[in-house]
Amino acid sequence: MNTITVRNIVIGEGIPKICIPIVGVTKKVILEEAKQAMKLPLDLLEWRVDWYEDCFDIESVLETVTELRNLIEEIPLLFTFRTVKEGGEKEVSQQEYKQLLLSVIQAQQIDLIDIEFFSDKDVVSFLLEQAKQNHVKTILSSHDFQKTPPEKEIVKRLCDMQHLGCDITKIAVMPKNQKDVLVLLSATEQMHAIYADRPFITMSMAAIGSISRIAGEIFGSCITFGAGKKSSAPGQIEAQKLKQVLEILHQSL
Repeated sequence: MNTITVRNIVIGEGIPKICIPIVGVTKKVILEEAKQAMKLPLDLLEWRVDWYEDCFDIESVLETVTELRNLIEEIPLLFTFRTVKEGGEKEVSQQEYKQLLLSVIQAQQIDLIDIEFFSDKDVVSFLLEQAKQNHVKTILSSHDFQKTPPEKEIVKRLCDMQHLGCDITKIAVMPKNQKDVLVLLSATEQMHAIYADRPFITMSMAAIGSISRIAGEIFGSCITFGAGKKSSAPGQIEAQKLKQVLEILHQSL
């Protein structure tokens, strides 16, 4: 599996990289959360812009992105608008989604951008191409907050994302029981052992899925999301504790 380098972070080797999400509603809170996150063990910072009260005001979004970029300096910045159908905070049309992500890509203040795999196919292809032209790395993502698909479907979805040419693939699923967590972990191992030619991210959400957030080095997932002041998804572990567990596992391998 190939790695990718974002600023000084190599993704796809060694201990899974810790990404802390920023979920503030106002610019003031967003910047304060970013300051606090920088005191924690992190490798990447994610701005979940769907939480932002002015997320549909592109000028305000670009101003905030620029301030975040200046504040966090060399920490890689991931920009994510999570739609309601995939667990996000706000409804958005495909045209609004496309224009927002395009504007941020072209501003060249971010390092990575999340694009939802189940968006309109033309929108996905267009945004992938624009990101490539503007030297922004891409994460194609899929989130299922209702269930855990069969192992075969998880692997197929990750492979389909990979074939579209993104830099990193991602899938997050909701377990209903412990067996669902094992399905996700088995799919992760299969993807890593057979199909992955680039870094990928998998996770089983909620409390019973927490093991998937710390076992990436064993099964193959390259990034894990740790909670800063507030989590952005169920089951996220506080970043300081997450770092400790990841290091303990690494030392035992």
